[in-house]
Amino acid sequence: MNYDKKYSLEFTNVLKTLSKDKELLVEFMQGILTPSEYRDLVMRWQIAKKLSNKENQRAVAGDLGVGIATVTRGSRELQKESSGLKKAIEFIK
Repeated sequence: MNYDKKYSLEFTNVLKTLSKDKELLVEFMQGILTPSEYRDLVMRWQIAKKLSNKENQRAVAGDLGVGIATVTRGSRELQKESSGLKKAIEFIK
């Protein structure tokens, strides 16, 4: 097995297990990521949600205080048929 895939699956299982305790999951994420990385993940999720609700890219950027390039990246990801982000949003809805 490819080690990258092995480690990725292990990390996914850690997240799945920790999801049973949301406070612990947040503490874990804040401990494993830098504050900037954590903020970026949180903001990317907010961007994706807003874009999936057909909000204007410039409005999303202004509302969240992120660059238009970051919003555009999210938009491009949501346009892909095989996008895991798109699938996650649809799954949660």
